[in-house]
Amino acid sequence: MSIKTEKPLLQLNNLSAYFHDKRILKDVNFSVENSKVVSIMGPSGCGKTTLIRCVNRMHEMSPGGTAAGSILLDGEDLNQLNTITVRRKIGMVFQRPNPFPTMTIYENVIAGYLLNGIKIPKKLSLEIVEDSLSKAALWDEVKDSLNKKGTYLSGGQQQRLCIARALAMNPEILLLDEPTSALDPKATSRIEELVVQLKKNVTILMVTHNIAQAARVSDDTAFMYLGELVEYGSTKEMFTVPKDKRTEEYLTGKFG
Repeated sequence: MSIKTEKPLLQLNNLSAYFHDKRILKDVNFSVENSKVVSIMGPSGCGKTTLIRCVNRMHEMSPGGTAAGSILLDGEDLNQLNTITVRRKIGMVFQRPNPFPTMTIYENVIAGYLLNGIKIPKKLSLEIVEDSLSKAALWDEVKDSLNKKGTYLSGGQQQRLCIARALAMNPEILLLDEPTSALDPKATSRIEELVVQLKKNVTILMVTHNIAQAARVSDDTAFMYLGELVEYGSTKEMFTVPKDKRTEEYLTGKFG
């Protein structure tokens, strides 16, 4: 199945992924436009997380993890870039909040620079921290506590700190792997509001099991099943008139 859009920011061409001899993704093709939120949905084990880990080349770091096909960002093949460059362009936030426990809130935000040996002037560092925390809707809550450990924050705040950490590198794409699954309903609502706001600055691919969440925040949705892309398109259209019977069955709770 192949879906194309005009002038895509991100384009996956015949993407397949493997763990040793097991094929996890099977010739996935789709394109993502700039300033969109795309939900990636499907039952457990269908390849959702593997897909986004391929996009920022984390999958190949797993023992036995390999991929075939190409992923283009602004027309540039990501396999031709070094992984540090790829991860500056494509940030990722994981399922459970994971601020670096030995670092302060301030250090967590600029961790990408610190860990990669990128030296930046103090004034610029301060600007990046304030800007990133503001974009993550966290600045007003932590501006007087920047020297406290990131683990001092609540779960929802920690997740927003992790989003700020990813945004600090000024990525073109932000990958979110079920970012609210470990959070309570109030914190989940804050993250959802944040996702909608963030698409002004960054394109977002979000793995979610939550159908209602996808309906609330995403412009487009990709439905995965057994490693294949079954359907991809407007979230509103897919959720009201799905083109594939498997999509309809998933959305109506017949499996998943």
